Amino acid sequence: MHTTTSMARLDPASLDAADPLAPYRERFLLPEGVIYLDGNSLGPASHAALDAVDQAAQSEWAQGLIRSWNTAGWFDMPMAAGRLIARLVGAADGQVAVCDSVTINLYKVLQAAMALRPGRRTIVAEASSFPTDLYIAQGVVANIQGARLRLAGRDAETLEELIDEDTAVVLVNHVDYRSGALRDMVGLTAKAHAAGALAIWDLCHSAGALAVELDACEADFAVGCTYKYLNCGPGAPAFVYAAARHHAQLRQPLSGWWGHARPFEFETDYAPATGIKAFLTGTPPVLSLRALMGALADWNDVDMDQLREKSVRLTQYFMDLVEDRCAAHGLVSITPRDPGARGSQVSLRFEHAYPAMQALIAKGLIGDFRAPDVMRFGFTPLYISFSDVARAVEILKEVLDTELWRDEAYAAKAAVT
Repeated sequence: MHTTTSMARLDPASLDAADPLAPYRERFLLPEGVIYLDGNSLGPASHAALDAVDQAAQSEWAQGLIRSWNTAGWFDMPMAAGRLIARLVGAADGQVAVCDSVTINLYKVLQAAMALRPGRRTIVAEASSFPTDLYIAQGVVANIQGARLRLAGRDAETLEELIDEDTAVVLVNHVDYRSGALRDMVGLTAKAHAAGALAIWDLCHSAGALAVELDACEADFAVGCTYKYLNCGPGAPAFVYAAARHHAQLRQPLSGWWGHARPFEFETDYAPATGIKAFLTGTPPVLSLRALMGALADWNDVDMDQLREKSVRLTQYFMDLVEDRCAAHGLVSITPRDPGARGSQVSLRFEHAYPAMQALIAKGLIGDFRAPDVMRFGFTPLYISFSDVARAVEILKEVLDTELWRDEAYAAKAAVT
């Protein structure tokens, strides 16, 4: 679907008045005077998340002490949190667990998937993939004799061209972190299966931004973070999905005690738990998990179709306004105009992207920068308004018109961009 009618002349206040998701904004703590378009890197705090942390620290930890592993449900939290996320990614119960980081979970699922396809030695991925995905894939193939990593954009133009009878795993980012382009989960998964391969989906830039349908698309495995669109806090634990049809054969390489079938029997030999629990590794970070579960409570009554509809309209509104108001400054959008082909972000190429983003942040518009020349703006439908979008474009225009980005104060690169 490609909407050709520009939204640039629409009144933001009228759009906000008709927005069914507008009341959700009150659930978040947003600094006064800030337009936050960086929820695709780190979501803001919600009242529910902070209340959950306070409860965990002041009552469960301070008063309950070690008893809280049983009395406060700490022991089951990785699975309980997985059940909350399952609805948001289209997974039936028992297929999602929350644990570790995306990097660690990706290592686990790549190794597990390779083991399910003995005799095959190729992992197919994207050269434009988020770097950690490539680093982990490189590490996996380095430790399997004869294995290789083939990349779309390097070894062939497309992923589809690389999938053949030697492909064990196809690793795909559902939404490209740099451009915001949305991949066809149904089509690519079917293509992988037709060749006898398995499909692993990285949902870091789609979970919480749009409806994901892992079961309906017949995905095999998935990983995703919770601190972006799901707003679960900096460094919050990640999640891992494994389709139930693979559970009986699952073997993952990090055989930690939390993934043991009977961890408190303290047995000498490892016996893996059954199902998705086999992907658990070490002791879960309780305070982070409590924040995560508090944040996920905000999603209990969210209509995912409404979420996606608003996401599409927010991103189109921004793109149309940028084209209308900032046309003289050489900005180039690398985000697909077709709403069915993009996630919930807009990425603009600009020669002086880094200092320009620092100038925007100084003016109260927070996005982020990705090397070498991309300014990224994320649109989280639960707390971003159409008025935010209109004001954001006016700030962008001001920074470009005045060339504020030329100020030397904005040139020095920080560690995190």
